[in-house]
Amino acid sequence: MLEGDIDLEGLSPPEAPAAQAAAAVDAEGAPPGRPGAQAAAMRVNDKYSTLPAEDRSVHIINICAIEDIGYLPSEGTLLNSLSVDPDAECKHGLYFRDGRRKVDYILVYHPKRPSGSRTLARRVQHSDAALAARGARQDQLLPGKGSVGAAGGPEPLMDYHEDDKRFRREEYEGNLLESGLELERDEDTKIHGVGFVKIHAPWNVLCREAEFLKLKMPTKKLYHINETRGLLKKINSVLQKITDPIQPKVAEHRPQTTKRLSYPFSREKQHLFDLSDKDSFFDSKTRSTIVYEILKRTTCTKAKYSMGQGEGRKKDSALLNKRRKCSKYGITSLLANGVYSAAYPLHDGDYEGENVDFNDRKLLYQEWASYGVFYKYQPIDLVRKYFGEKIGLYFAWLGVYTQMLIPASMVGIIVFLYGCATVDENIPSMEMCDQRHNITMCPLCDKTCSYWKMSSACATARASHLFDNPATVFFSVFMALWAATFMEHWKRKQMRLRYHWDLTGFEEEEDHPRAEYEARVLEKSLRKESKNKEKRRHIPEESTNKWRQRVKTAMAGVKLTDKVKLTWRDRFPAYFTNLVSIVFMIAVTFAIVLGVIIYRISTAAALAMNSSPSVRSNIRVTVTATAVIINLVVIILLDEVYGCIARWLTKIEVPKTEKSFEERLIFKAFLLKFVNSYTPIFYVAFFKGRFVGRPGDYVYIFRSFRMEECAPGGCLMELCIQLSIIMLGKQLIQNNLFEIGIPKMKKFIRYLRLRRQSPSDHDEFVKRKQRYEVDYTLEPFAGLTPEYMEMIIQFGFVTLFVASFPLAPLFALLNNIIEIRLDAKKFVTELRRPVAVRAKDIGIWYNILRGVGKLAVIINAFVISFTSDFIPRLVYLYMYSESGTMHGFVNHTLSSFNVSDFQNGTAPNDPLDLGYEVQICRYKDYREPPWSEHKYDISKDFWAVLAARLAFVIVFQNLVMFMSDFVDWVIPDIPKDISQQVHKEKVLMVELFMREEQGKQQLLDTWMEKDRKKDEPCNNHGPKACLDSPEYPGGAL
Repeated sequence: MLEGDIDLEGLSPPEAPAAQAAAAVDAEGAPPGRPGAQAAAMRVNDKYSTLPAEDRSVHIINICAIEDIGYLPSEGTLLNSLSVDPDAECKHGLYFRDGRRKVDYILVYHPKRPSGSRTLARRVQHSDAALAARGARQDQLLPGKGSVGAAGGPEPLMDYHEDDKRFRREEYEGNLLESGLELERDEDTKIHGVGFVKIHAPWNVLCREAEFLKLKMPTKKLYHINETRGLLKKINSVLQKITDPIQPKVAEHRPQTTKRLSYPFSREKQHLFDLSDKDSFFDSKTRSTIVYEILKRTTCTKAKYSMGQGEGRKKDSALLNKRRKCSKYGITSLLANGVYSAAYPLHDGDYEGENVDFNDRKLLYQEWASYGVFYKYQPIDLVRKYFGEKIGLYFAWLGVYTQMLIPASMVGIIVFLYGCATVDENIPSMEMCDQRHNITMCPLCDKTCSYWKMSSACATARASHLFDNPATVFFSVFMALWAATFMEHWKRKQMRLRYHWDLTGFEEEEDHPRAEYEARVLEKSLRKESKNKEKRRHIPEESTNKWRQRVKTAMAGVKLTDKVKLTWRDRFPAYFTNLVSIVFMIAVTFAIVLGVIIYRISTAAALAMNSSPSVRSNIRVTVTATAVIINLVVIILLDEVYGCIARWLTKIEVPKTEKSFEERLIFKAFLLKFVNSYTPIFYVAFFKGRFVGRPGDYVYIFRSFRMEECAPGGCLMELCIQLSIIMLGKQLIQNNLFEIGIPKMKKFIRYLRLRRQSPSDHDEFVKRKQRYEVDYTLEPFAGLTPEYMEMIIQFGFVTLFVASFPLAPLFALLNNIIEIRLDAKKFVTELRRPVAVRAKDIGIWYNILRGVGKLAVIINAFVISFTSDFIPRLVYLYMYSESGTMHGFVNHTLSSFNVSDFQNGTAPNDPLDLGYEVQICRYKDYREPPWSEHKYDISKDFWAVLAARLAFVIVFQNLVMFMSDFVDWVIPDIPKDISQQVHKEKVLMVELFMREEQGKQQLLDTWMEKDRKKDEPCNNHGPKACLDSPEYPGGAL
């Protein structure tokens, strides 16, 4: 049994922690003059003392430690002579009122006046008889049944709920006291209607919990880190001098030549650690982590009214009492049920101002969270020291990803410049722009559209060459290898961080079950118990089994939920709901894309009827741009909707642990957002222009809308426009509007509310706020999932369709330079300080990155093969070109159509729009001409190009996959120097313990030698000599 789970019912009234809390903490408004309150106060007077009358709104609580469960006695309890430090106010709420004890954690609640009939004496009763009596009274006093208070009048209905919350707080805080924590309550705050409970973990609690959590702490042993020698040492020295201006000016970022040997903290081996300064041995991050673990483990097992819905109407009071005994509510459940409104650790202090004491938060703001230091490296070690390993790993990964985008951006710029330099030498685009060819194209829509000249698409053809050239194939191969190299580089970086952060050998232990999971298990166990009772009523018991049945009945309420767990049958409705909902959401995305397609088709037909030549000449650009903007707006809106739906779907699954909840949420959110972000791009890349049919036999949607075609230069240019607008739009809107604008707007609204409450002395009011009050007004930390998700989607834009947009890495790089400082500023200035979480890697995100990297190889192979004209050009060059050049390629890709073969009602309304009568029009496809025996059938050229395309996909995919795996194999996951250092640490640790054992053995041998020398005179000269010797100064006994 854990310390936080100690049963309180067996304690006598003076020892009951809830009674002590209720007597010492009278801040919730209990009538102090009642006899029960006075008696309770007298019972605990020997251990507690309240503050003077002028500070009665603040109560300090301390409790003597319990030695039989491993607690060391506290150094001192609160005495009557304790005076409040007059300088404590200048510490801005970072310490208790005595000015000595640090505030490690804050609990926030909304105090309300208690109901008149609930006296303090009732709240401090914890015996079984009193609990049963209270359960009987609750059946009469629950809302809806009517009740009469002590004064004879009816009580407000809301008092029951508030009284229940207060009762839970008192019991929970009593359990925290029993676990060794020290509490101080403050209700006289600058924020109206909000109370704070400050928590301090004394030294003995920190030592105990550090041992439980197996925290690795630095020992006194120092050793030198192996340094590179020879040429590598000179190169590293030169690089350090070059990069010195872009290094952050923090001590943690400087190169270290020595390192302290780390070992899991143990109270038995405290001599190994440097405990000269106990206040700084455990930093603020570690202290808050320890307190949070205690808060999660400490439970609230009793309540006046159950947290569930409708229990008050249950007539089976025995079952209700059993539910109270078996229910356990930790801090997560108490927050979810509104018993506490917030729980968070404190920031180290203010980050700006002239008279602000220097602290880690201010240093982070100056060297990390400022846009003026965008060119500098991140102080990752300081980020880890302040926010913990999990957040430190995120920013380290983001930094590595941003660094790796630099070479990708440079290569992408070179590919783009190559396209710009060779655009005038591209024969196919020159032929399309040549007026002398006079190629007449078939209408792009029925009736309203007329015939058009191919030369009118000259600008589109020239722009397509910028992205559709032989260099893009090389760039696709390069980006596939880049993705593999990036993953390997990150694995090596991750191993370095594990070593420097003392996480080698760290294994994540199973988390505590979530409150929702425990509630579901409890409901299941209660249903099972109820069914068993029904069976026992109908089945007569044998006399021989009566005693056994009594034992079972007595033990049923002790550990009712130990062997009960949720199976797949319990979760089947949730799984079915998940499947149906996800399929429906994907169908909604497809329906929206179909709606945008219909918009494009109908808009193109409407613009074709416009009398303005300029409007008709820019139909493609207008339709494409407006459709992409519509797609962008829909994607951004659905991203938010799908995020909420994914969270709801994960909640109804009721995962057991927080880690399982997070992984399931990430998978669902990524699946929905992946489909939402990339479906319009997939349509343009692989479906547009593929299933249009031919003139005279077009394919129609809903028998009304003709499928749209690609431009003569292909759909790659349109894919580039689609990709660039969606990528840049998501980054600009989500980063600037959602991450900057919305938090600032919320902050401004809070400022206006505070100014409206106290307009006269608002500035002085703000200055006097304590640290915990300022932090309460900040936004709560919502997790790293949105940050990772944003970057993973961007990683998909950079890798999946990079063949169509070589500048994607450049725009991603520019965005990430801002994103790092934006996220840093948000964490330092806009958010409450998150609880530090230990983590050895980035978790499921690494597997998603690998999956996206593998998928990128396949998608780029299909983009090059089917979307671009790279393969048709190669086939024409080596199979059909008579001169061995690309002359005649455009004519080769166009088929002919006799306008007399148009279906009725589909021919152009104005056939003479070009000024002459058209007999034959051209369209992009490989089909037989109208004068052929098998007119309009697919030609042999089509099958030759298709075979070449499929062959290219197979060869490209396998070749690039092999090269990626080769890179993975060549680059070791663990750097050689790190593996050597880890081995060296193990050897040094063994030597340290061997030396310690040898010292103990030598000391034991010395004692044994002394004892042997004492015994020698007695053995040689007899007992009389032994008694007369100096060893026995008292002479004979």
